Amino acid sequence: MRSDVQEQIISIIAREAVIDADQVRPDMTLDELGLDSLGLVEMIFSIEETFGVSVPFNANEGQAGEFDLSSVGAIVGAVEQLIAGRGAAVA
Repeated sequence: MRSDVQEQIISIIAREAVIDADQVRPDMTLDELGLDSLGLVEMIFSIEETFGVSVPFNANEGQAGEFDLSSVGAIVGAVEQLIAGRGAAVA
């Protein structure tokens, strides 16, 4: 069963990759999904807006530093950590 965070991220990735969300699996890489650099940046912006987090990402370098972009599942885990950290900072 997919979590709400996973469902939302898969929806964002599918939209940016222009594919059906049912085709996106947690073990897939962004390359396998055909997501180009513009799609990656749009995905990051959508994640930030949807979850109210700030993704540590340098668009000029095309990498995320501490934010793991190795697979859909890794992205879900990284966003869940950002959400948890945001909650801890608020408390």
